Amino acid sequence: QVQLVESGGGLVQAGGSLRLSCAASGRPFSLYHQGWFRQAPGKEREFVAGISRGGGRTSYADSVKGRFTCSRDNAKNTVYLQMNSLKPEDTAVYYCAADTSLLSVVPERAQRYEFWGQGTQVTVSS
Repeated sequence: QVQLVESGGGLVQAGGSLRLSCAASGRPFSLYHQGWFRQAPGKEREFVAGISRGGGRTSYADSVKGRFTCSRDNAKNTVYLQMNSLKPEDTAVYYCAADTSLLSVVPERAQRYEFWGQGTQVTVSS
């Protein structure tokens, strides 16, 4: 089992920044890929960013490329999502997720992730 707890959400004005954190416990943190997803009211959950086990590979949704950066600190069992130049359309509940499969590719489909955090609300005002 893997337990994930997100933090760092809040209310920010458009153009501002937030850094989300996701603390993991359970299985050894360096053994699984991590992903960030978000879900806005009335919309499906969508992929935001992902990072490989060792942190050497990242992937991003087109809508956040150049604005968001995903990183991880395996010594602290924590993954981060630095969000800059925030827009009102970034408003959503953000979730971190863990993929414990042995595949090398960082997944972008939610169905590939076995464990999920409870989510943290990000609200961007215009």
